[in-house]
Amino acid sequence: MKYSVGIPVLFAALGSLTLILSSSPRSALNSHIANSKDRGSIQNRLREIGKDSPESFFEFRSKQLANSLLVGATITLLLIFAGKSLSSIFLLGSLAAISTYIYVDRSLSKKVNLHKLRVESEFPAVIEMYSLAMSAGETPLAAMERIGKTATGSMAIEFNKVVALVKSGEPFHVALDAMGRDLDSIAIRRFVDSLIIATLRGAPLIDVLQRHAQEARELQRNRVLGAAAKAEISMMIPVVFLILPISILLLITAHAPKSPNTAPDAPMEYPL
Repeated sequence: MKYSVGIPVLFAALGSLTLILSSSPRSALNSHIANSKDRGSIQNRLREIGKDSPESFFEFRSKQLANSLLVGATITLLLIFAGKSLSSIFLLGSLAAISTYIYVDRSLSKKVNLHKLRVESEFPAVIEMYSLAMSAGETPLAAMERIGKTATGSMAIEFNKVVALVKSGEPFHVALDAMGRDLDSIAIRRFVDSLIIATLRGAPLIDVLQRHAQEARELQRNRVLGAAAKAEISMMIPVVFLILPISILLLITAHAPKSPNTAPDAPMEYPL
């Protein structure tokens, strides 16, 4: 009985998975996926990690649905072969599929946060390099292009995006504004706004860059101090809840009064 139920479920799951992963039904699925309520949020997060092509959202949502269906179908089949009740099968299978769906979304958010941390950690050094290049007489775009070619890391990738946008016909300030919106960082947003204003008004860029380099160094120092303070608090948790109670218990045990010996001492015998 359980195999007669499990085999159709297996074929249905495999058929649905093949439908999602194949390229032929993309036009049909695209109309359904395009109406997703969270499409804007997902596209913004994909853009922050460098996946700003029109197909990125469809690929992410297809993988999300495929993984959810695969995990849900696997749990369902395992429960069917284990002989569980239909209510348990439906509940646990649905819970596994929904949990996988949420996990894939949270994984994307985690990637965005890691990318943001890398960018903010690289920002002070990149601004120093940019200020030195500008002091050597290079234009803002040429200095950005040089850093994008010579440096490595997330900030160099963002600089290359700005250079590519300018070469494709976008004004320099528009490309800078796009970088500031994509990265979603307060420090980088301030730098971008100041650079745009200085570029449009003809203000001296060297002073602006040096000021932002100093602010970036102070921000990085404060971030390191904050991380050290959090680590110190985390280290106190095992001390307070594990080592300290054991130490107190050992002290109490060591200073506990010994039980008196109830047996009378044997009388001493003296030789005659």
